[in-house]
Amino acid sequence: MKLKQTVTISLLAVGLAAAHAQEVKLNIPSQTAQPAPDAAAAAPAAAPAAPTYSEAQLVEEFGWFIGKRVGLTELAFSANEITALLKGISIAASGKESPYELEKIGPAMDEFMQKKQGAYLGKLKGENAATSAAFFAKLKDNKSIIELPSGLRYEVITPGTGPAPKPTETVKVHYTGTLIDGNVFDSSVQRGEPAEFPLDQVIPGWTEGIQKVSKGGKIKLYIPSNLAYGDDGRPGIPPASALVFEVELLDIKPTVAPAAPVAPADPAAK
Repeated sequence: MKLKQTVTISLLAVGLAAAHAQEVKLNIPSQTAQPAPDAAAAAPAAAPAAPTYSEAQLVEEFGWFIGKRVGLTELAFSANEITALLKGISIAASGKESPYELEKIGPAMDEFMQKKQGAYLGKLKGENAATSAAFFAKLKDNKSIIELPSGLRYEVITPGTGPAPKPTETVKVHYTGTLIDGNVFDSSVQRGEPAEFPLDQVIPGWTEGIQKVSKGGKIKLYIPSNLAYGDDGRPGIPPASALVFEVELLDIKPTVAPAAPVAPADPAAK
């Protein structure tokens, strides 16, 4: 499944330029003759002056941008660690050599950073697990949602007709996947192109859940993290995240087995 990508600053700039161009295009006067406007009314309002920034402000913002992009917030540096970090950046910016031998200090630095990252991930997993537990507890109030022994919840929106798919078959579907806060991380609907998956080669929540709906039907799956991506996460999906999928089952096909590789000829057999 393709995953949603973050919009970059350059794309935002292009979008703003395109919007401006569209406004100019739509401002073409009509061919129909109109009365001459009053001179005072025709005068365009003065455009507000563009904000100006000092070089220090621009560099400060650039520093903030770099810090956000590399995830400094998540690493939870102490005040003393931030001072040391800024010292290292200052040394690099001035063009000086590393204050230590990188080959010697490198392994210890890697270990330190891995501990920082591990602490952040541990905190994130705990928060997501607690949020997911509260989410699934609330689902119990909805009597149309069925809970399976595995922990998977599902709700059939449209039953469909005919047999349900087997794990050994391939399904053609339209789907939208969200986090439990509603943020979309993947959607064939948004891409405008259905997807096909061998049902035994997707996350366990899909394999089990899609078998609960027939061709032409629509189902909503509430998948706990252990039946999704677990503690690993994916781009756009934090570790220990429960997922929600709305899936329309368009077709069921037999899974085509991959062709057996052809053995190379043995020259010694001649």
